[in-house]
Amino acid sequence: METPFQRIALIGKTDSEQIGVTLPKLYGHLRARGLEVVVEQNSAFFIKGTPKTFPLGELGLHSDAAIVIGGDGTLLTAARFLARHGIPLIGVNLGRLGFLVDISPQGALTSLDEILEGRFREEQRQPLEAKIFRDGEVIAEQTAVNEVVIHSWNSTSMIEIVTYIDGVFLNCQRSDGLIVSTPTGSTAYALSGGGPILYPTLKAIELVPINPHSLTNRPIVIADDSVVEIVFRKSKDFRARLSCDNVSIPDIEIGDKIRICKSAHPFRILHPLNHDFFEILRLKLHWSGGYKPDHAV
Repeated sequence: METPFQRIALIGKTDSEQIGVTLPKLYGHLRARGLEVVVEQNSAFFIKGTPKTFPLGELGLHSDAAIVIGGDGTLLTAARFLARHGIPLIGVNLGRLGFLVDISPQGALTSLDEILEGRFREEQRQPLEAKIFRDGEVIAEQTAVNEVVIHSWNSTSMIEIVTYIDGVFLNCQRSDGLIVSTPTGSTAYALSGGGPILYPTLKAIELVPINPHSLTNRPIVIADDSVVEIVFRKSKDFRARLSCDNVSIPDIEIGDKIRICKSAHPFRILHPLNHDFFEILRLKLHWSGGYKPDHAV
């Protein structure tokens, strides 16, 4: 069967212990199928010969789909670069949790063959875009697939965060920071902060305070087309930073304004037909204590 994807990019987690075995095996398998294969330049070290290589930022110009071999963090990085090109991502898990990279190395060849032959489930995930304004000018901007985090740079001092939703005042919180998360990120940092798990394709954004001083300051879920704006109350010891999926942006000053909204470029992720998000939750979060129902409802 002819595949809808003729040009495949391979992106590997180069410090993984298994990458030296898994990446060459996938490369050889794809070439044997007659596909054009390009490799992210740092990953090419593990492949014998002279494969076509490009920097991560250029792979979207030379591929129809990308296979990410690593952990969720590897896929997050790839998504930030490839979303604007509309390139679908396929994840092979060499990491620990694997909420996004859901194909095991042992079953990778079979699963990839099915996907490449058009038998897959596709999801669109909505990243966030964060901008820092200073004196009315944008001084920094970044995309986040999981979450935007505003946090105190001083571990012994809280910051006072004033939040507006679509121009309407929400609250002023004294805390260690604030997590603004996508549904994709709801199983990451936001979960450890007490936020709810959101179904991955839900059109929503969640705001989760980090160690709030008030016990009544709880997470809140808003529509994904909302615009979140954040400013700060003056403080003698104010020091804060902003990060997007652990990528830090330069230090924030007390008079800065942060604007967060959904990105113009959702990213596509392809799963095998038997992909089950709830099964992943049970497996990764150890829900149900091993119980399995005798029959479907």
